[in-house]
Amino acid sequence: MMSMLAGIDIGGTKCAVSLGVMEGDQIEIIGKRRFETLTEPMDNVARLLNELEELLAEAAQAGHGQLTAIGISCGGPLDCRAGLILSPPNLPNWSCVDIVSPFREYFAVPVGLQNDANACALAEWKWGAGQGSRNMIFLTFGTGMGAGLILDGRLYSGASDMAGEVGHIRLEPIGPVGYGKAGSFEGFCSGGGIADLGRITAERMFAEGKTPSFCMEPKAISTITAERIGEAAKRGEADAIAIFQTVACKLGKGLALLVDILNPDCIVIGSIYGRQQALLEPLMLAELRREALPHALSVCRIVPAGLQERVGDYAGLSVALNQLTIKVS
Repeated sequence: MMSMLAGIDIGGTKCAVSLGVMEGDQIEIIGKRRFETLTEPMDNVARLLNELEELLAEAAQAGHGQLTAIGISCGGPLDCRAGLILSPPNLPNWSCVDIVSPFREYFAVPVGLQNDANACALAEWKWGAGQGSRNMIFLTFGTGMGAGLILDGRLYSGASDMAGEVGHIRLEPIGPVGYGKAGSFEGFCSGGGIADLGRITAERMFAEGKTPSFCMEPKAISTITAERIGEAAKRGEADAIAIFQTVACKLGKGLALLVDILNPDCIVIGSIYGRQQALLEPLMLAELRREALPHALSVCRIVPAGLQERVGDYAGLSVALNQLTIKVS
């Protein structure tokens, strides 16, 4: 039976609405709208409602049927049970915003809210690299490092929607700062962390009278990005490769903790891992084999995100599908 789902993605710079049609286990995105995030929360809500209404009108003309559920993906902190956005760092004016009620009241369908890591985990589980898994971990490995947990065949969000904040785990006593903690998983394994490692490397090299491959002059140190270091590494530059070797070892160490504690059958890693898999995978696996329990590791496959850069398009749609599943169960 065919059903139509709507996905809402709320970000610090962009908001998006997607409309998808499901047939069996597969989904096809039939429409999408995007706009720059507005200053006032309720202005964004009004715009999102209007964009979704227009997409639904277009879908009705094409004979796609009725909307069955809406899913909302947004950076945390959130109160998913109450449907509230609780002042995320990238949305400074969004303090205790009820995001669920306006959509539920306007469209009269089930509406779910999840943080972006959980939403991406659901998307990869349903339509990406985690298909067929019952115990899956999705790691964002983008600007930050967060996780979405699928445990025993369902999303696990914890007692206060804080499950999966793996970026806060301290891997070393000292190191780059991520999630407010030096030496953390996010400090080593994120876009921000890689850039910090690049800045540390550049400062040392300039002090030694050398010029790093990813920064031509000392005054440009503050502009170093993970992308620039990655480009240098792909060119075979030794200093950039050394940074990714450090990242790979810490990634393996972090994964070993997750394998030992949660015993997943699949870990899906997004964003940077997919782009730099050739550099990261060998050392990551070597460290993982040293650190993890062999029996737990033997049943776990570690793969890049199957939806790749499109995972955000499917995130809200997967929350909508999950909301229907919750309602049925």
